[in-house]
Amino acid sequence: MKAFEPDRIRNVVLVGPPGSGKTSLAEAMLYRAGTVSRAGRVEDGSTVCDHEPDEKEVGHSLTTALATLEWHDHKINLLDTPGTFDFAGEAVGAMAAADLAVFVVDASSGLDHATVDLWRQAADRGLPRLVFVNKLDREHTDFESVLSELQEAFGAGVAPLEIPIGAAEGFHGIADLLTDTAWIYDSGSAELGEIPAEMEEREHEIHDSLVENIVVADDALLERFLEGEVPSFEELEKVLGRGVAGGTVFPVVCGSATIPIAVDRLCNYIVEVGPAPTDRPPVPVVVGTSTIDVAPDPLADALVHVFKTAVDPYLGHVSYFRVLAGTVQRDLHLSNGRTGDDERFRNVMSLQGGESVDVEALLAGDIGAVAKLSGTRTGDTLSATGRAAAPAIGFPTPVLSVAVTARSRNDEDKLANALHRLVDEDPVLTVTRDDETHQTLLGGLGETHLRHVVARLERKFHVEVDTAEVRVPYRETITSTSTAEGKYKKQSGGHGQFGVASIRIEPLPTGSGYEFSDEVTGGVIPRQFIPAVEAGIAEAMAHGGSSGYPVVDVRAAVFDGRHHAVDSSEMSFKMAGRLAFQEALGGARPVVLEPVSAVEVTVPSDCLGDVMGDLSSRRAIVQGSELDRWGDQVISAQVPSAEILRYSIDLRSITGGRGRFTAIHDHYARVPAGVDVPPPPGD
Repeated sequence: MKAFEPDRIRNVVLVGPPGSGKTSLAEAMLYRAGTVSRAGRVEDGSTVCDHEPDEKEVGHSLTTALATLEWHDHKINLLDTPGTFDFAGEAVGAMAAADLAVFVVDASSGLDHATVDLWRQAADRGLPRLVFVNKLDREHTDFESVLSELQEAFGAGVAPLEIPIGAAEGFHGIADLLTDTAWIYDSGSAELGEIPAEMEEREHEIHDSLVENIVVADDALLERFLEGEVPSFEELEKVLGRGVAGGTVFPVVCGSATIPIAVDRLCNYIVEVGPAPTDRPPVPVVVGTSTIDVAPDPLADALVHVFKTAVDPYLGHVSYFRVLAGTVQRDLHLSNGRTGDDERFRNVMSLQGGESVDVEALLAGDIGAVAKLSGTRTGDTLSATGRAAAPAIGFPTPVLSVAVTARSRNDEDKLANALHRLVDEDPVLTVTRDDETHQTLLGGLGETHLRHVVARLERKFHVEVDTAEVRVPYRETITSTSTAEGKYKKQSGGHGQFGVASIRIEPLPTGSGYEFSDEVTGGVIPRQFIPAVEAGIAEAMAHGGSSGYPVVDVRAAVFDGRHHAVDSSEMSFKMAGRLAFQEALGGARPVVLEPVSAVEVTVPSDCLGDVMGDLSSRRAIVQGSELDRWGDQVISAQVPSAEILRYSIDLRSITGGRGRFTAIHDHYARVPAGVDVPPPPGD
């Protein structure tokens, strides 16, 4: 494929809920462009974009796929994304690389909450939007109803450019509202036809409304229109394109991806009114301590932004990138803005799903891939002029975790490397080691996401793991002062062991940790053994208190003791300190502490009562709620972490999938009376 200038490039992300037909639409566009000789089917795993084995198995997209096509001397980069929330990170990364989001809506089911949520994310990013109403050949479709839903949800900027001719099995063409013409697909290709008589009045009505809405965006065109002059199609299209690029006009087109009907028309609109990289605002890039606005100039120094990473069995690490400026070609050396390391582009590729094709060069504004940048991660910026950083992509944070353990010793040896490679691929996935519960935790966006990760561990890296519930890292502390003596004496022939330490423990403010002081006088414990007493107390605290959980926020002082000139040692005083603490703990009135999270829950207003009631049942302290820019309620609360381990699942159930939340650890608090605390593992 030849190199395209920025004004001839269109970067398009296909977004929408599961089952809306995004992958089928991408396949139909590739077919209409002649990129593939026949259109594959999702059902039999033959599409270009669903190329991963697990995608073919489940019958829907799990990762973002890149495919390219040429249309009327333009290059269209298609980014086909998964539709489920569990893989929302893929859609977020793709939106960061795109200039236009095509929302695919199922005409038989209409608008749903997933589409609304994605629309808001695109709006927050200032990403231009277009809607393709799909599956009009199915039963029980109502284009007018779907259009009404879109206009009600997204405002007056929603502008229909086409209406369908026929319905269900009778759907066979579209009426073009800009040109007042009909395109009929009875032969399999678009042919100019007549608008049916029963549609003429409605078509003219929508046409007139569309023209009026377009001309108001251009003062000169509006003045001529008010004087009775009819704007030309080219004039309307030019003004429409400005509105799309500015995020004020959202065209609605329609068709069917599986027949396919009007897919060629969608390609036309993408190149005619869809924004080129040159139509988008410059990218603010941080270089050193300065921020520079970067425009897509092919003659500038090379600057690329990596928005996705995949691990290919043959190519290794494959980095998907967008060229923000300059020209990228083979053997180019760029500096990684995060690490400062030099990275060499051994090759430059264009992708068709799972297939790669080497290309000579990619100009500013284009999207491509490169293999074997092993030190580069998703979100990194690579520059020819030193260390630089493009804006962060803003991936969602995990809301559900599961503990994993290797099934065998052989799996254990491979697990850490496999998890590291999965995190490279999936920027939403987190892998943490909890030192208190001794669990390795996978964090993701839901049960499906985490099941997919575990399946990939086995399929891609041949590592088998067992999963378990996340354990809550409870702690203990004391509420009063207590003293005790610890005595360790052991005689077994030869030198024995002897050490006596008297200690005092007292509570400290929350978060203080462990403090130790030496109050010994008169040399009753030699100076060299004092650190051993301290270590013994610390070891006893870590081992756990009366409930078996680590003890925190304690000041310990050693104030007396005894030693033996021959039998005393570091070991004996370490044991004495440990025994003294265990004895003193019983008189210090220990209590159990639980972690508490600061939670923000965002829900539609009609779900507020149900969600508040559920939070109350979880011992939450609600601190307030406020409306966000979309009219949803944002509830702030502090909730015991034990009560929200699986909250993402319950919240989806309560809100019908419309709720979302974030949670971060805030503090530890005493477990109230009457609340059961599970014993530590092994007890």
